[in-house]
Amino acid sequence: MTVDYPLAATVTGRQEPTLDREETLWQSGRHRVAGVDEVGRGPIAGPVVAAVVIFSPGQLLIPDLRDSKQMTALQRERIAVIIRQQALAWAVAAASTREIDRINIRRATILAMRRALGRLGSPPDHTLIDGSALPELGEHEAMVKGDAHCLSIAAASVLAKVVRDRLMNLLAGHYPAFGWQENKGYATAEHLAALDRAGPTKHHRKSFMPVVQTRLF
Repeated sequence: MTVDYPLAATVTGRQEPTLDREETLWQSGRHRVAGVDEVGRGPIAGPVVAAVVIFSPGQLLIPDLRDSKQMTALQRERIAVIIRQQALAWAVAAASTREIDRINIRRATILAMRRALGRLGSPPDHTLIDGSALPELGEHEAMVKGDAHCLSIAAASVLAKVVRDRLMNLLAGHYPAFGWQENKGYATAEHLAALDRAGPTKHHRKSFMPVVQTRLF
């Protein structure tokens, strides 16, 4: 099921995610409501990372938590600490570049989500994911722009983004020519120029067109 929910505006006029959907589910007796999101479907290098966050019934809104793409790196790092402190449960998992090339990015994204959900210990009573429904994931509720609407999904997006960015920063130290500390594996002009000069690394997605076109692996 895929649904779209209106955003709630704050007093500043900025629209931020709410706990509206979670509260409805809590009141229905489903207490372990999991928000799931992924980061890294679009880059040409690095893994896809998924995270899951479960808040306790009665959780308060977390100030400044919103879609991770609308936050700076420092904001995400700060909010990630608060999320981990306040969440009833959370987990992060990934699918590797090799897995992306072998089974495709869609299936690898589902694999990363399954791994994150599997690390919770106890399964959720209800699962909310960002975007369109993924039947292979099992029973869940998909929310269009869920990372902007739903606090649990927004929290998952922040944790996934923080972990993936840290990994790409680490890899950048080993492969400085590609600028991964800045572009995080996305196909920027700098990244593509370096790819053309040096060819792909073992962390490049060799099934993705800009890498396929190098023909150097």
